[in-house]
Amino acid sequence: MERRTPPKVTVRPYRPEDWDAIARIHDIARLDELRCSVGLEAFLTLAETHEEEGLFDGDLWVAEADDGTGEGPQVAGFAAFADAELTWLYVDPARYRQGIGRILLGQVLSADDSARIECTVLAGNDHARALYESAGFTVVETKTGKLAGNERFAATGHVMEWHRP
Repeated sequence: MERRTPPKVTVRPYRPEDWDAIARIHDIARLDELRCSVGLEAFLTLAETHEEEGLFDGDLWVAEADDGTGEGPQVAGFAAFADAELTWLYVDPARYRQGIGRILLGQVLSADDSARIECTVLAGNDHARALYESAGFTVVETKTGKLAGNERFAATGHVMEWHRP
């Protein structure tokens, strides 16, 4: 089996020209998130949800990955953070398990000096929960309510917290 070299990943602030890439990433990855939790019928696109869900309310970072193929860096994921809460973190499914989510999470944890950072993970999204737990997040509450981004659906989420060492 041929071993692939991990891509070179850089994180930078969002630019308006990133919109198409992050919308595509969200829309594909959100299906994975819903498939293992609430169900696909709850899907709405980023274009339908970004304003109400506050995508641009705080800091928004984009991860670019360069595989060394000559195509240059490509947007591979994004993360948003506002008021001591990680509000969005999505990675292109074609780039799962390449460390991009971990790099974006590291950006969030290092860019803010809050003593405590919170995120919510849908019950059933075990890969996301494992990522956060590996970074030191712990579940502090599990609650059921309306699904963020599509309030017509009920969802159960794990509220997770990270405390600065």
